[in-house]
Amino acid sequence: MASIQLKSVAKRFGEAVIIPGLDLEIVDGEFVVFVGPSGCGKSTLLRIISGLEDTSNGTISIDGRDVTHVPPAGRGLAMVFQSYALYPHMTVGANIGFPLKMAGDAKDVIDRKVLAAAATLNLTDYLERRPGELSGGQRQRVAIGRAIVRSPKGFLFDEPLSNLDASLRVAMRLEISELHRQLGTTMIYVTHDQVEAMTMADKIVVLNKGKVEQVGSPLELYARPANLFIAGFIGSPKMNFLSGEAAEKHGAATIGIRPEHLAISDRNGEFKGTAGVCEHLGSDTFIHVHLDNGGQVTARGHGDYRVSHGDPIYLTPEAGRVHRFDRTGLQVAARN
Repeated sequence: MASIQLKSVAKRFGEAVIIPGLDLEIVDGEFVVFVGPSGCGKSTLLRIISGLEDTSNGTISIDGRDVTHVPPAGRGLAMVFQSYALYPHMTVGANIGFPLKMAGDAKDVIDRKVLAAAATLNLTDYLERRPGELSGGQRQRVAIGRAIVRSPKGFLFDEPLSNLDASLRVAMRLEISELHRQLGTTMIYVTHDQVEAMTMADKIVVLNKGKVEQVGSPLELYARPANLFIAGFIGSPKMNFLSGEAAEKHGAATIGIRPEHLAISDRNGEFKGTAGVCEHLGSDTFIHVHLDNGGQVTARGHGDYRVSHGDPIYLTPEAGRVHRFDRTGLQVAARN
């Protein structure tokens, strides 16, 4: 396992500043997710940690050892990419064992490690198949197996589920989380999908324009977002924001209220509006409400909540569930 420390790490491509400079510490055995919008620098940061990209400034340490100028092979980390990069003419077993073959390991050692990795990933029955005979999820597991046999100090995942359909993404999410529990190895996972981040991470690092906006557990970021960017990025559906008179009543420039923290009534409430589009998802109903003051919010009701387009609707924030933000976008109190 590996502890990883970044100090003043920066990355520039010519005049373009991708990462202005950041500090980050990853504890031994943690599952850390880098999340943020496209172009925020998360994949670049992962490649810097792996050694595939050089730093423009700063230092990287693994288990207290400065590896800033150490090539990828010397860092003890294994990377799993979005593309599986499997050899189509090789069997699953040969693909998994290929890094060991290249390292010159003995055949019996390779066979033992391949069988162990295959058992961990439920691939034992597929060792003689070719990648073309596998599903997307199975091919991704082969790619992970190729990383496992190297017994790395840590795993680096660069959007590994992006090529999978929705159901396979959910299944692989669970499998990777279970793999982390089995191996106890440090894992860093990059995704643009905040749902993946929330469901998999011990710790989330939210990046925006190369800067760390906030670091914390999924529930910490959800319950106590540091600023408007975090509040709007973490959570699905996203947090509702209101300004003007509605915010002034709560002593803020902007207030934020999550859909599940709005009590719905057809008689009275703090905000009055009319129901717009309603999304019935079985377990939940999301009602998009057009407020009389011109704003729009989303409220979450139970799965069989009945409301029609144009019906009058009243909403009241739950006590202690209103997030208050100042004019700079910073949260001035976790909850009022």
